[in-house]
Amino acid sequence: MKLLKYAACAAAITMATAGYANAKDFVLKVQTHLSAESLNGKNAAQFARDVEAMSGGRLKLEMFYSGSVVKSTETFDAAANGILDGDMTGAAYQTGKNPAFQFLGDIMGGYNTPWEQLSWLYYGGGLEAAQPLYNKYGMQLIGWWVGGQESMSSSKPLAGPADLKDWKFRSPPGMETEIFAEMGASPIVMDFGEVFTALETKIIDGADASNISTNKSIGIYDLVKYTTYPGFHSMPSDHLAINKGVYDSLPADLRAILEVAMQKLSFQHGMSQQVDMSEVATQLEKDGYTLHDWSVKDRLAFRTAAQKKWQEWGDKTPEARVLVDSHVAYMKRLGILK
Repeated sequence: MKLLKYAACAAAITMATAGYANAKDFVLKVQTHLSAESLNGKNAAQFARDVEAMSGGRLKLEMFYSGSVVKSTETFDAAANGILDGDMTGAAYQTGKNPAFQFLGDIMGGYNTPWEQLSWLYYGGGLEAAQPLYNKYGMQLIGWWVGGQESMSSSKPLAGPADLKDWKFRSPPGMETEIFAEMGASPIVMDFGEVFTALETKIIDGADASNISTNKSIGIYDLVKYTTYPGFHSMPSDHLAINKGVYDSLPADLRAILEVAMQKLSFQHGMSQQVDMSEVATQLEKDGYTLHDWSVKDRLAFRTAAQKKWQEWGDKTPEARVLVDSHVAYMKRLGILK
């Protein structure tokens, strides 16, 4: 009798193992705008390895770096249309599609740290508020990774709001140009790749390019000696969004693996980026650069100007209004806004 029980158990185990071995494998093509050699690119590669390891090889991510399949701004549509399976760029690229994406890409003058911003997604109802917007365009939001606060770089001091008057600087498109123009600056929209040449030829006085460590890596501090640090005006979120049909076709365990691995990426990237930024800031100070840490009062001046634009942009579409109201309510809950 016991032998029969053992045989039955062994047969059940064999069948279960065979079923797992025969489970369908999935390969998702995912593009990022980041280079493979950058800290971001290395962390994205580790994310892909984590997904493959946790899934026992059943789910693999084929990563494409530096916009190698389509232009970075076209990644979202390429994934929605099936040319790719996933978009690992940033929601702010999609503000032309719907202004609501601004508040999923870069809130501008909102949260103080990456952890506050990430907590909105997971503990402030952000994921639930954002998902209908992504689904509307045939995509599923998996999660965010937030590198850290961006620093403004300049050929002249930027000690406070008064120094923004007539300051000509490179700005990305969107809400940022409106906020800085409101504060007296002269933002000039140009591509990220044009920043170095524009500074070198003095077309601009400075740039909002990236965080302090990325700015150093692309040579900005070979040309200018002033920077804001820690940054406060901008903290972009990069997302992972998957084609909704592809996402829905994944078994529940593989969907969970994607989400868990994304949370690990968010945590590890936030830490590694902060270490890198801190080391660069320390070295720049030793080398005689001026790092402007704006006062609480001065930061509030920027946040006040930003809040005005949040509300204007929130009125543009129903989806934007949902997200603005969600952020404001959560910032009040955290005490960031009164």
